[in-house]
This record gives sequence, structure tokens and C-alpha cells, in this order.
Amino acid sequence: MEGIMSKLRNLDAYPKINEDFYSRTLSGGVITLASSIIMLLLFFSELRLYLHSVTETKLVVDTSRGETLRINFDVTFPALPCSILSLDAMDISGEQHLDVKHDIIKKRLDSHGNVIETRQEGIGAPKIEKPLQRHGGRLEHNETYCGSCFGAEASDDDCCNSCEDVREAYRKKGWALSNPDLIDQCKREGFLQRIKDEDGEGCNVYGFLEVNKVAGNFHFAPGKSFQQSGVHVHDLLAFQKDSFNLSHHINRLSYGDYFPGVVNPLDNVHWIQETPSGMYQYFIKVVPTVYTDVNGHAIQSNQFSVTEHFRTGDVGRLQSLPGVFFFYDLSPIKVTFTEEHVSFLHFLTNVCAIVGGIFTVSGILDSFIYHGQRAIKKKMELGKFN
Repeated sequence: MEGIMSKLRNLDAYPKINEDFYSRTLSGGVITLASSIIMLLLFFSELRLYLHSVTETKLVVDTSRGETLRINFDVTFPALPCSILSLDAMDISGEQHLDVKHDIIKKRLDSHGNVIETRQEGIGAPKIEKPLQRHGGRLEHNETYCGSCFGAEASDDDCCNSCEDVREAYRKKGWALSNPDLIDQCKREGFLQRIKDEDGEGCNVYGFLEVNKVAGNFHFAPGKSFQQSGVHVHDLLAFQKDSFNLSHHINRLSYGDYFPGVVNPLDNVHWIQETPSGMYQYFIKVVPTVYTDVNGHAIQSNQFSVTEHFRTGDVGRLQSLPGVFFFYDLSPIKVTFTEEHVSFLHFLTNVCAIVGGIFTVSGILDSFIYHGQRAIKKKMELGKFN
């Protein structure tokens, strides 16, 4: 047994020295204090990294199919009334959403930006619950009213009981409504008068669009939109105006849900129109993104980059449609962010590296200073140090 204990003592890599042989120096105390402080700082830094999650980023090919893209927006037009502002969306697959009204809220603003009215209603004149008869009287309980669509009826049974119904029928036919005062419903509802009353007002439009996950565009523009000979046009004759001020402030624009760290480059972008009319164009590159937190909850969203361009109202050969256009395209690469905690073994390894590394470096430094001082002292005693 004694032989085994003796062999174990021979394996001791840390031989002890009698305290009588210790030589403590001032430089050694300073180095010990400094190395202890550095060791504590690095330890707490490593502890903070261990207690907080880290985010790992990867790039993969986006193989998803048949998904939809949610576009959240909040845009303010300080000089464009809500009654003439419309929203359209279309994509390269041929799908079109003209004069979008669902999931859209409009706020009428005065010249100082104060809210006059908030409504979830279609573009143009609001519908009257009790429409007027042709002779001008209100619709009674036992009466049935069916207004004329002025040639735009799809069938003999179609009725247009309001100015909005007539405009919608004209849009489906691809016709422009040149003079609303010639339409009985628009004249009785005071369509043009309502536009004049809202002249000088602004409009805040916010909500969301659910579109196909393919390249496309959505735009805000004055007038009702329709297709004419395969071309997307807006009916601007009804408003009897030569120019439209499309200065705008994008309060928020995002593609998909929010996730930590996302930056939307168009948030709080302000553009002031300096020409009588024009087309604002934003070309957006959408990058699909998946963010997974430490609990395993995944958020399917998107990031995007953008470039801007402005076209004046008259570019020579063709007159551009006044409006604010957002053209978006999708990247084939998907970015994945994954939150992870550092493992305890990794933390323990780093702590050991910190303690051992500082202890070793401080020992080398102390030995260098100690032996340097001794060498200088000896030379001074021999009179060889000048």
C-alpha cells in the first residue's frame, strides 16, 4: 500500500515549495491584482453570453410553394382626399384586385393632419342605406327601387341604386365616367359636391393585403381602375382635375409578421411632390425569412430592400399614371434565424480557458519582471550598470 502511495506522489505535477522559500514582490502583487480583475471581467462577460441566447443565421433555397404574402401598410397622403383614393393589387400570374376595400381603413385628415372621420368604406361616395327614387323621394317600406346602370348592366335584372353602383358597373365594362352630373344617382347624392367639400383634405390609409407569393405590385392612385384593351387605367375624368398632389408619408410598410431585429427600410419615409403630377415607384426585393426563438416557435416573415424612382407626369411619348407604386419581387434565397443557448460544457470550457490563460500569461510576465529586476540589481552592485 505504501508503494502505491509513493508512486502516486511521484505523479504529482504540482510540487509544493516550503513557504520559507517564497519571495513576494511588489510587482507580483500588482500583476496578481490586475490579472484577477481581468479574469473577473472576462468571466462575467462569458456568463452574460451564457445566460442570453445567440442567433445563428443560415441561407437556404426557398422551396415553399402555394403560399400567400401578407403586406401591411400605413400610408398618409396629406393632400389627397379619401374620396378619390383607390388601392389596386396585381401580380404576374394575372390575378388582380381592383379597388380593394376589404381590410382597409381610411381616415380623413384636415390640412393640419387632424383626423376628421374614420371609415371602413369603399372608394368614392358612401352608399345610402335608403336610396332615392327616380322622382327624388325616399324609398318606402313597401316599395322596390331599381336604378338604371345607364347601359352598363350585365343583365336586365341588374340594378344600380347608388352612384357607387353605377361607377362599379362602368368599371366592370371598362368605361370611364366622364361627367357624374349626368348620372341621376350621382347627381342626387352630390358626388361632385362631396369631392369639392373634401378638396384640400388628406387621407391616411392603413390595413393589409393578402396576395399570391409571386412578383407583382400594388399602388395607390386617384380614380377608379378598370381594364381597357388589356391596359390598366384609372378614371380621372370624373374628378375634373388636371393634377394630383401625391406627396406621401409611409408610416409603416412590412411584408409578413414582425420578428425581433427586423428593419423595414421604408418606415417613416417622406416624399414631397414638387411637380404638378407624377408617378412614385418603389422597387422592392423581398427575402423570405424564418425566425425561430429559443422555445422553438417559428415566425414566417420577410425582409426587403428597396430602391426609389420618380417619373414626371409627362415623359414624352406616354403620360404616366399619377400614383404611388410598389413593385415587389421575391428572392429565391431564404434566411433563417435560430435562437440558441450556449451549452454548459461550452461555457465551462471557456471559463477554464480564461482562468488558465490569464494565470499563465501573468506568471510569465511576473517571472520576466522579477528576473529582470534581479539582473539589473546585480549589475548595479558590481558597478557595471550605467
